Amino acid sequence: MHKSVAFIATLALAASTATLAQAATQMRCSHQLPPAHHIAQVIDRWAEEVEKESGGEIDVQVFGANSLVGANENIVSVAKGDIECAYSVNFQWGKTLPIMNVTLAPFAFGDIEVWKKWPDSEAAAFLGEKLLDKGVRNVNWLFTTNSSVFTHNGSFLVAPEDFEGVKIRGLTPTFDASLAAMGASPAAMPGSEVYQALATGVIDAGLTDVAAAVSRNYYEVQDHFTVVPVMSVYFHGYVNPAWYDGLSDTSKAALKTAGDKAAQWAVEASVAAGDAAPDQLREKGVQVHVNSAGENAALEEVMRPAFDEKFITEDPDSKKLIDLVGKI
Repeated sequence: MHKSVAFIATLALAASTATLAQAATQMRCSHQLPPAHHIAQVIDRWAEEVEKESGGEIDVQVFGANSLVGANENIVSVAKGDIECAYSVNFQWGKTLPIMNVTLAPFAFGDIEVWKKWPDSEAAAFLGEKLLDKGVRNVNWLFTTNSSVFTHNGSFLVAPEDFEGVKIRGLTPTFDASLAAMGASPAAMPGSEVYQALATGVIDAGLTDVAAAVSRNYYEVQDHFTVVPVMSVYFHGYVNPAWYDGLSDTSKAALKTAGDKAAQWAVEASVAAGDAAPDQLREKGVQVHVNSAGENAALEEVMRPAFDEKFITEDPDSKKLIDLVGKI
């Protein structure tokens, strides 16, 4: 009798454990960043926060460095429901949602206070609606940098004339127009492909945030780095809308709370990484030049008109978004 009761109790415990395991909702989340990148570390922290805030209802499984889905497939994979979640950098929306690239306007979004207020802004809400129209639901905004770097071998890229004939990593048609205005030949590619392209001579020059130049080891294949606040870049996390709709109120609230916290963590981490990166590059033995205000003004004079013309022409929502950004 005792054995039977014990056996029944064991079965009951096993069934209870299985039920709890089944209750955790799987959330596979893909991104392209290497583990050392400061935003990759923020994403890991965000994942832990989601699990904690949801009381274990959500099981977040983060797959970085393109280990689950490639950078260019993340958006479609989430929209189709092949995976539940992904992070993309804003310019990966390309022609699908070009207004995501408003922050690439040369020298226009350098104020860190804008990014502290961004998650609760009308501009962010407007973009969230547009993302939902494209088949994904945004869950957080992660400011990544307002400090970029042009990389090159043998010389610095400082003045507009320095870019003449240079094959450089491009981002989007709008930003690439500003590079082309200086005589450069941009080739758009995700950050994960730039190192190899530089190493093999597919392109002559790189463009990335200054912290990523360190974490992606650009110093191994380039020797001159020009630090310039030419653009602001953000990663954003998004989920499949149908998957989200099936969550409990507790889990939805957990995503909101964790997302708000992660947005502030990203600002703090990005400012720290951007401040430290120039000296980290120097320690690797490469040459680093930080542009002066005058040098930046000379670049802006050529780059900004080309960007604005392309950006505003491509999408009628761009004017509205620019107005909303102006309210932040």
